[in-house]
Amino acid sequence: MTDSHRYAMLLSALPAHGALFTARQTPLSRIRLEQRLTQLDAEDAHTLRTLRTLIEWAEQDPHSSDQAVLERARRQIPTLPDPFARDLADWRLEMRTLICALRRRHRGEPPPSERRWGYGRWTEQVRRHWNEPAFRLERACPWLPEAARRLDQGDAIGVERLLLRTVWEHLERLHDGHHFDFAAVIIYALRWDLVARWTSYHHERALARFDDLVETALDGVEPIPEAAA
Repeated sequence: MTDSHRYAMLLSALPAHGALFTARQTPLSRIRLEQRLTQLDAEDAHTLRTLRTLIEWAEQDPHSSDQAVLERARRQIPTLPDPFARDLADWRLEMRTLICALRRRHRGEPPPSERRWGYGRWTEQVRRHWNEPAFRLERACPWLPEAARRLDQGDAIGVERLLLRTVWEHLERLHDGHHFDFAAVIIYALRWDLVARWTSYHHERALARFDDLVETALDGVEPIPEAAA
């Protein structure tokens, strides 16, 4: 069986993604997705696993420093054999570098002094135009002015929604011309990761809201004495 036939069968067996922000759960479980992805050949499976590890927050080691993450990206991305995967990894990490710059500036920090402080094409542009609202990158990165504005307003949820929507729409544009090939598998898996991230975030907010309601309901209620419990 050729790769094109194998991946056509794989993608045909995967349930379609709905709209990102109306989703309440992923279209299939993580276990079922990983089972489906066993149909990838060894090289493509390794490429997808490496790509997801590099760009998805859920895959990051919370104990790794930013510098360690950057060094791993610089080391691993050029080794990816698939050009589509390399380009996508570059785009996502450049986006993350710009968000990092916005957050550093929002905290009142000066322009980065480290020579290799970020990833990709825009590090020197950001350093030169640190005090410009969008680092003079409005045309190259149309999402950046809104991200800067929402961050300055303290709208964390708005920033999160904007970034998720930007990545989702980018993947949708890339999907044109890729329907039953490895690139289509990459797009599906990364969109699944976005849905998982959003629904997990939504669930966490719901739990926090429930906790707030419980605390409000119990406010002023005398604790039950231990002898009566």
